[in-house]
Amino acid sequence: MEPAKRDYLNNWLIKANEDVAVIQELLSREPERYTSAICFHAQQAVEKFLKSYLIYFDVDFQKVHDVDYLLNECKKIDKTLFDEIDLRSLTDYGVSVRYPDDFMIPFLEDTKYYSEVALRVKQIVEKKICNISVEFS
Repeated sequence: MEPAKRDYLNNWLIKANEDVAVIQELLSREPERYTSAICFHAQQAVEKFLKSYLIYFDVDFQKVHDVDYLLNECKKIDKTLFDEIDLRSLTDYGVSVRYPDDFMIPFLEDTKYYSEVALRVKQIVEKKICNISVEFS
């Protein structure tokens, strides 16, 4: 892999893992107070991990925040790798929880589910592209 691509991919993974770190920190505190933030960072982490996977395989993709679209693009590379992933309505948390106009407070049960999805996507992607040195693990 070219050094420029390796660095670019590594930067995506660092940013994705920053989102995971925020999720873990907020879950360790009072998760019921931070459901919106946790779901937002879960969406962000999944988006960045899926984009990292596509970048690794040199797949051009639309510049969107739609994790369903990104997951479908990833499944074109490997149909079975992401079979167990059910994103439900995770895409909605990329925008809707950020602004008071579209106010919603996720349930704690959903928050924990999306946190687990983010961690599972992280595991899948990092295992598949494990020859990349990542600052976070």
